[in-house]
Amino acid sequence: MTDAADRRSDDDRSARREGTDHAARTDGGDTPDFGRQQGEFGVGEVPAEYETDETVKEYRTTTDRIVSVLKQDKLALAGALVVVMFVVTAIFAPVVAPHPPEQTYNFMQPPMSESVGDFDDDGQQETVTHVLGTDSFGHDILSRIVFGARISLLVALATVAFAFTVGTILGILAGYYGGWIDSIIMRYVDFQWAFPEIILGVGIIAVMGGLGVTNVVLAIGIAFIDDFARLIRGEVLSIREEEYVTAARAVGMGDLRIMFKEMLPNAVAPLIVQATLMIPFAILAEASLSFLGLGVKPTTPTWGLLISGGRQFISQAWWISVMPGLAIMVTVLAFNTLGDGLRDAFDVSEGEVGQ
Repeated sequence: MTDAADRRSDDDRSARREGTDHAARTDGGDTPDFGRQQGEFGVGEVPAEYETDETVKEYRTTTDRIVSVLKQDKLALAGALVVVMFVVTAIFAPVVAPHPPEQTYNFMQPPMSESVGDFDDDGQQETVTHVLGTDSFGHDILSRIVFGARISLLVALATVAFAFTVGTILGILAGYYGGWIDSIIMRYVDFQWAFPEIILGVGIIAVMGGLGVTNVVLAIGIAFIDDFARLIRGEVLSIREEEYVTAARAVGMGDLRIMFKEMLPNAVAPLIVQATLMIPFAILAEASLSFLGLGVKPTTPTWGLLISGGRQFISQAWWISVMPGLAIMVTVLAFNTLGDGLRDAFDVSEGEVGQ
């Protein structure tokens, strides 16, 4: 009995010693061996059914995203090049235009025709080539289109700037305050939304009376307010409960500062895209009003007036209306493709994080 008890005591002491050594190896040792020696999976290994694939995109600046989109989207790149050419042509119209817009030559000359111009210093009459022909008054069509680009760009930028400013103010007020302010502003927006933009523009010009660039800008700008107001209101409604807005209220920041210093910079990206897409609509609206005789003064070279002036001669001199029509088509298409590219560039995914 004594020998058996001694053997059991020795076995218990050995088991306790082995347990102590194992705990020392797993807790304080340099090479823990629990997962490697006793488990099926090694250290750091995860069973296959628990493995997930997750990728985090690196944050990119706005400029980097725009450049990346233009490199990948050839249509957007082509649109950007055409837009740059359009802007440069409008700014340097007196240099780009081959002839003064009011100078007259032979009537209704076809494209690539020639006319006899003024006398040079040696007393010889110059031969003038009309790349796009002449209109019913003898004006060089290419020169009129180049100078018309200046009017179109001026009207488009002024119109979008006016609609952008007023629409953004109305939309951010409606989205931030809500309640009766939101109801009043949005009922006005709904009322304006019910009218076609060209009809609304005609009505506004009729109320203001008279022709001119200022009236055209105000008419088209007022007609475009609802687009920006709806967009910025939706953005403000989605971000007004964000933590940084709550923190701004908690520190006593004023409403105007919260709206225009904290919220507006985080909602400006879709507004920029919308502005880019509204510029071609402004060009079309100005051309439509000029075509109807409700735009700028008849002596001002615009694309809409060029098309209107050639409609009665369409069977005799098709180029008078077709050439400015092609200019409008190419410009509007370029702005639309560029706007689509900017929309992709400003579309920041949820998986994109900053460094």
